[in-house]
Amino acid sequence: MIAFIEEHRMDFGVEPIGKVLPIAPSTYYAGLVVARDPSQASTRARSDADLMPEVQRVWDENFQVYGVRKVWHQLRREGFEVARCTVERLMKRLGIQGVVRGKTRKTTIPDPAMPCPLDKVNRQFRAPAPNCLWVSDFTYVSTWQGVVYVAFVIDTFANRIVGWRASRSQQTQFVLDALEQALCERRPGKGLTHHSDLGGQYLSIRYTERLGEAGLEPSVGSVGDSYDNALAETIIGLFKTEVIHRLGPWKSTDAVEWETLKWVDWFNNRRLLGPVGNIPPAEAERNFYETIEGVNMVA
Repeated sequence: MIAFIEEHRMDFGVEPIGKVLPIAPSTYYAGLVVARDPSQASTRARSDADLMPEVQRVWDENFQVYGVRKVWHQLRREGFEVARCTVERLMKRLGIQGVVRGKTRKTTIPDPAMPCPLDKVNRQFRAPAPNCLWVSDFTYVSTWQGVVYVAFVIDTFANRIVGWRASRSQQTQFVLDALEQALCERRPGKGLTHHSDLGGQYLSIRYTERLGEAGLEPSVGSVGDSYDNALAETIIGLFKTEVIHRLGPWKSTDAVEWETLKWVDWFNNRRLLGPVGNIPPAEAERNFYETIEGVNMVA
């Protein structure tokens, strides 16, 4: 940026260019001094020069959605000894920031005529181990071809997405397909609890029968508001913020499906999640199994 300003400052002026980039005039002049005579650079200036590309890289590599806290945690995971306030300052200088979540909208509609399983979760959405409690929900995305519905199945131990499906139809099949993916990939034992809200897709005969065939215990929120399926609502809120709102408008179902595929892979394997210790869901599960194996070896 300093080289760009130096090249064009005679035509447009330093301050007007700085407002567009953005970069403070003081930053430009300080950088200019360092560029002309590196020996005059302060320790902080040299440290900033080294860290700014790393801050930009972490932000770029993570869908450009990380805020200060996530960028800071990722840098520390990579071995950088940096203060959070430093990351905040450098992100401001770079003109980058995390995405801001908006309000979620309810998509599933309760059907009072359908028989409803009991609520076995009671808003306690943290399981002691993988494949103990799954939660399911779906959302919708407006595209030029019409509405696309995206369903998710989430393992609550580490908030890992274990199944998902995008569809042009709001019928039961697409949530059933997401469940089938989860069952195929995880192969859970009997007794796993599957929790959803009061949506008709999840209370349908086909869905209920499939849960029974797989040995899953159905659970449905008793009140029917967002708190009864809060964890699923949270993950969907992240999906809408980090993918749908950020990359839209959307032209087609294929575009939504492709970006969802990329996001799910990133979310499971690289995204840092605060509730599981600011590590990715897959890493949290690996740590759990390694701990169990270590205990068994000792025993």
